[in-house]
Amino acid sequence: MGSQWGVNRSVAQIHALLFLSVNPLNAEEISDQLGIARSNVSNSLKELVGWKLIRRVPVPGDRREHFVAEVDVWEMALRIAQGRKEREIDPAISAIDSCVEQAKKEPDLNPIVVARMHEMQDFLETADRWSNQMLNVPKSKLNMLMKMGDKVFSLLKLTGKKTE
Repeated sequence: MGSQWGVNRSVAQIHALLFLSVNPLNAEEISDQLGIARSNVSNSLKELVGWKLIRRVPVPGDRREHFVAEVDVWEMALRIAQGRKEREIDPAISAIDSCVEQAKKEPDLNPIVVARMHEMQDFLETADRWSNQMLNVPKSKLNMLMKMGDKVFSLLKLTGKKTE
């Protein structure tokens, strides 16, 4: 699934292994089980720790670092969504804000171009507000909300016919 979402293959493989593993694993065990170079495992583990999808855990009698994955799929999804927001939406908002500010200093800029930039800015601000709201919905309520999809579509009369 990771490669379908643009995640490095070894990062996705290590995450899957740790997610499915009942016991904590160290980097050497991960390398051996997946046939991935130790240096690649180390870099991938750092990335997964950075995303807060895995964490280091002590194993009594063993001085090596061991890792376990977050196994709550809702928590995992929320962490990924938060990370994507920080890495993708936030920089896009910053970039469009800068473009709009620069456009204010260019009196000869075509009004259609300015309007399109404002439209993009409004869209990104709306996406950001929605994202922030969804990230703060309790997991149980978010699950319920997602399962209500058909009912919400019916309520909004979104039947698949394009009206806009």
